[in-house]
Amino acid sequence: MAVRHRLIKARPGVVWDVLADSGKYPQWVVGPSGAEPVRGQWPQTDAAIRYEVPIGPFRLSNETIVRRCEEGAGLELEAHAGPLGSARIAIELRPWGEHCLVIVDEHPLQGAGGLLHNAGFEVLIQLRHRAMLARLARLCESRPDNGRSGAENAGPGSEGTEPAGSPSGGSGSGHA
Repeated sequence: MAVRHRLIKARPGVVWDVLADSGKYPQWVVGPSGAEPVRGQWPQTDAAIRYEVPIGPFRLSNETIVRRCEEGAGLELEAHAGPLGSARIAIELRPWGEHCLVIVDEHPLQGAGGLLHNAGFEVLIQLRHRAMLARLARLCESRPDNGRSGAENAGPGSEGTEPAGSPSGGSGSGHA
């Protein structure tokens, strides 16, 4: 199980708006190219989107399903990656002063991902989640409705900024 968190310099509502927009999914999740609705209204429970993930000369057709949605506070997704299996990805939003603490918790559910899951795999997930949270932060912090200018938010050390003593100790995973 991999957990990672990041302080995003945007209000929780701004972060939620990005997560709730299925069209933005490939902009913050590492891997997907494009995303199209399959069923339901994202991010309502049981809604699903489909996308492709290029791996070398191959393209995997994947699907992500919303398993739980707590509007403005949390989203639990199940990502199906074909022969690689599926994973549970929980994204929690916590108000942190005027900002938002985003906590991502991921672990494999079924298939090869669960069988191959080990310390080395955890490291790869950690790297992927770090990149994913950095992308999410850039999207949220640069939005005009954030109430802050992008320049204010893009200072040195903004990537990976995490509050001292915050939950999960900064470890993480990523395969939303």
